Amino acid sequence: MANLDLQMNPQMEQIHGEIRDNFRALANGFQKLDKIKDSNRQSKQLEELTGRMRECKRLIKEFDREIKDEESKNPPEVNKQLNDEKQSLIKELNSYVALRKTYMSSLGNKRVELFEGGAGATDPTADDNVQMASAMSNQELINAGTKTMDETDQAIDRSKQVVAQTIEVGTQTAVTLKGQTEQMGRIVNELDTIQFSIKKASQLVKEIGRQVATDRCIMLFLFLIVCGVIAIIIVKIVNPNNKSIRDIPGLAPPAPTARRLLFSKTE
Repeated sequence: MANLDLQMNPQMEQIHGEIRDNFRALANGFQKLDKIKDSNRQSKQLEELTGRMRECKRLIKEFDREIKDEESKNPPEVNKQLNDEKQSLIKELNSYVALRKTYMSSLGNKRVELFEGGAGATDPTADDNVQMASAMSNQELINAGTKTMDETDQAIDRSKQVVAQTIEVGTQTAVTLKGQTEQMGRIVNELDTIQFSIKKASQLVKEIGRQVATDRCIMLFLFLIVCGVIAIIIVKIVNPNNKSIRDIPGLAPPAPTARRLLFSKTE
């Protein structure tokens, strides 16, 4: 029975109540099953009970998720009580699963059951009309085995085709990537060459600029010198008696404007 002192949030209380309702329905269902004599009606009743057990398994998982979500908010003793209650629910569900297996064995309809995860039990299969190997003849077993092998071979062939196509696509992709890598390498080399050429051109332009500036300075000095020489010549011509201006080398002094006759005194 449920512990009435458990501290649960509204969601957990609702889930816990639904689980308990399903457990009561399972208990009543198995009691009714004892009174049913017809095997078909018993199988139908077991189907309904199996659905109830699946629902219980789902609700127990939700109950476990709620416990984990609230674990950080609750004190350790509350978490322990909730986990103990969960284990109690799992144990009760397992008892109904074992009871169902007993009835299934009595009906001669054995099936594989699997309850996984938090419930820790086995979950009944959904199909109640599966033909078991024990009820099949040798020829039927051989035919079923042959069919299964053919289907397996076909699946293997399809897998091989997929693998071959994948390898082909991978090879083509590798070739394409290799070509693109080589092309990128050539582009990088060309960019390096262009960058080097630009640097050389920049240096050459700077040198030409310096040379042009130097030539202009020389031409300016030569022009000033020529202007100075011309100015001196003009001043000499205009004012030849100006002693402050030295004679220009290579030019003869100006001729005198008048000649004086020298007379010798004879005794």
